[in-house]
Amino acid sequence: MVDTSTSDAEKIRTSAAWVSVIVSLLVFLFKVGAYRITGSTAVLSDALESIVNVIASAVALFVIRFAAIPADHNHPYGHGKAESFSSAFEGGLIFFAAIMIIGESAKALFYQEPPRQLETGLWIVGAAALVNLFLGLYLKRVGKSHKSEALKASGAHVMSDVLTTVGVMVGLVLVLVTGKTWIDPLIAILVGAHLAYSGYKISRESLGVLMDEQDENVLEDLATSIRKNRKPGVIEIHNLRIIRSGRFHHVDAHLVVPEYWDVAEVHSFTHNYESEVVRDYEFDGELAFHLDPCKKSYCQICDMPNCPIRQLPFQELRLPTVKSLTGGPRPTNQGPYDKPDSSQKN
Repeated sequence: MVDTSTSDAEKIRTSAAWVSVIVSLLVFLFKVGAYRITGSTAVLSDALESIVNVIASAVALFVIRFAAIPADHNHPYGHGKAESFSSAFEGGLIFFAAIMIIGESAKALFYQEPPRQLETGLWIVGAAALVNLFLGLYLKRVGKSHKSEALKASGAHVMSDVLTTVGVMVGLVLVLVTGKTWIDPLIAILVGAHLAYSGYKISRESLGVLMDEQDENVLEDLATSIRKNRKPGVIEIHNLRIIRSGRFHHVDAHLVVPEYWDVAEVHSFTHNYESEVVRDYEFDGELAFHLDPCKKSYCQICDMPNCPIRQLPFQELRLPTVKSLTGGPRPTNQGPYDKPDSSQKN
């Protein structure tokens, strides 16, 4: 049976990607027109970044559709990591464009005709910046609410483009006021440096996802759901790991349960608990628990009522933290865990 909510989310992500392609192309044409009118190196640098926007948004559209393909025999964890690849690719394009901009602008410091009709150019790039502002806010909102790495990366890039355009406009105003034409290529060099840093950040974050680097915010959200749904029988969880594949996360961990439970009872209990945790988790996903028997070493932190093998009285409930979840097993004779911050929701 098709999950209607998932299908609707896919349509929203795809629509947002189409909007990004069309608007990015229009903004690029605006900026090319502004460059032809003004001959400004700074405006040219802004237009070059918009070329990257157009290419990256087209790639994101393809990747979002590809990432929506369900898991299959060759891709058991699905195709979601393609979104992170798209983000890394976009970051690389931005960095490459930045190097080109810096090189061309450095030459323009010595060999460039003075810019012209700057007032007209200001109006055009100002309109482009306003359109990009709305596009960037829209992409970031959809990317965050529908868990799309590609859309979030595109939104971040478009917002960076807005800042770039504002910097270009400031440069054009300074040229108008002072008459010093060397300000124009200097602003373009600064734009290139800003883009290089932006491209590095996007690529670094995307490569982290591709290599399953731990994300503290994601881990804390999962820990919150685990604490919220914790019940007697969930004695301890440790060795937790997350594989992120777009908006779908595969989580595996060790779960300590009462050793006197039979297989059928443990299976039913863990299945229900996994479903409850995923329900309250920020992302779509699945949990796979490796079951460990308590071996009577967790008595003081186990609140299981009427336990037939209890050797020590229950003393304290240790709610899981990110540190305890991702660490190794810690029965009572190995010292206490860090307690969750009282400001965190349980």
